[in-house]
Amino acid sequence: MIYSLTGILTHIGQGVAVIECGGVGFKCFTTANTLQKLPKMNEKATLYTYLNVREDALDLFGFYDNKELSCFKLLISVSGVGPKAALSILSEATPERFALYVASGDVKALTRAQGVGTKIAQRIVLELKDKVSGEQAAAGFGDSSGGVSSASSNTEEAVNALVVLGYTRSDASLAAGRCDSSNTVEEIIKQSLRIL
Repeated sequence: MIYSLTGILTHIGQGVAVIECGGVGFKCFTTANTLQKLPKMNEKATLYTYLNVREDALDLFGFYDNKELSCFKLLISVSGVGPKAALSILSEATPERFALYVASGDVKALTRAQGVGTKIAQRIVLELKDKVSGEQAAAGFGDSSGGVSSASSNTEEAVNALVVLGYTRSDASLAAGRCDSSNTVEEIIKQSLRIL
C-alpha cells in the first residue's frame, strides 16, 4: 500500500523512526542497521516500507533500502516468525550476512538475535534455504560476491572440504563465494584458503 516515505526525520527512538511527510508524522518500526544509516535529525530521509495489517493495529515498518525490506518479507513468510523477530534478526545481521547464514545453514548465528531460539532459527533455515542459496536469489540482497556461495557443485564441494578442515560453514561459504565458481574444486579451495 505505502511503498516508501520521503520527508523530514523528526524522531529516532529504540527501534523507531518518525518521518514527517506533508505535516503527518509516520512512525516506522525499524532495525538497528537502518537507524545507523539515517541522516541527522531534521534532515530529509527515505524509508522503504511494509504495512502490517492486524485486527487491532496498522503497523508500518521502514527500511533504509529494498534489500533489507526483501529480507524482512522473506522472514515474516516463515511460519512462527513475526515482524518483531524479523526486525531483531535484521538488527543483528545485514541482508547479505543473513543470506549467508541461511545458505550455509548457520543456525547458531541466527540465534544471536534477541528472541530467536534454536527451533525458530532451524525453521528459518529449513524454509528459506532454497530461496536464498542460489546466486540469482542472492542478487536480490546485493552483490553476490558479498558471500553467498554459488549454487554450483564445485563451490559446494569446496565449502564442505573447508568445513572438514575446521573452518565454520559461514566463513567457508563467505570465502568460496568470492571465488570464480567455474574453477575446479581444488582451485576454489586454494583461493578460499588464501582469503581465510
